[in-house]
Amino acid sequence: MISPYVRRHRLAAELIRLREEHGYSTQRLAKAIGIPRQRISQLQNGHLRPDLDDILRILDVFGVGERRWEQILTIARDAQERGWWEKFREEMGARQALIADLEAGARAIAEYQMTLLPGLLQLPAFTEVRARADRGAYPEHFDPSRALEARAVRQRVLERAGGPTYEVIIDELAVRRHAAPRDIVRAQLSHLVRLGQHRKKITIRILPLATSIPGHLVPRSAFFTYRYPDPGDPIVVAVDTVTSDLVLTQPADTAPYLDLYQRLQQAALSPAESLAFLTDAAAELMDHTGSPA
Repeated sequence: MISPYVRRHRLAAELIRLREEHGYSTQRLAKAIGIPRQRISQLQNGHLRPDLDDILRILDVFGVGERRWEQILTIARDAQERGWWEKFREEMGARQALIADLEAGARAIAEYQMTLLPGLLQLPAFTEVRARADRGAYPEHFDPSRALEARAVRQRVLERAGGPTYEVIIDELAVRRHAAPRDIVRAQLSHLVRLGQHRKKITIRILPLATSIPGHLVPRSAFFTYRYPDPGDPIVVAVDTVTSDLVLTQPADTAPYLDLYQRLQQAALSPAESLAFLTDAAAELMDHTGSPA
């Protein structure tokens, strides 16, 4: 499945391009096909699940050729889809549902985690602790078991045939400042090591606190990048904030984050060094008897 969110934004770009090529204003196009101007604006902002009848009428107004007609109609059909996350939206919360949408059909996912260990690689016990701690991020009638189920379904994106490559840069702060009880953190760190050793499409890097980032840039928040198989689809950046995720699709907005990610890669430990770091960090959580400290 291709991300409906991404395809809505791709459709928006295609409609704006068509309208500008033919010298139509939004108001003129709305009048030509007999729908409210607001609906055209929503389509052009990627905020509306498209109605295929509207799209067909737009294509007819502009006399679009067969090849381009088929391409745009395919994009519109993808934009209409409803993913598995829709049935979990109330339990998992709008933020996690949006991220699941962005992950759908991605070719490559990369993220920088500043204070938490990455959700796509979390053990259920770690996820449950975080879900309860971040209670405000979930709906009023929060069911932890359903939230855990939704997270487990999200994680399957990395297991499917033809699934995305995945790289995460984890700030040392996220390892040192424990976001769960020590025994759960230790199990989580060991789990990361196993994934890094045995899953070829997963790359884990650690960004040491003492390292200097090229250009002396300092990341201000966690963020995620998503690339898709269709080169015409936008590269998407989602920025993690306290109350919501800021989703960016315009090149002028995403470019600073893509540049920052490259700099973080340069400053981070190699994958082998990172797994050794995580192994040592897990060992430090054991007391001298071999039991979790």
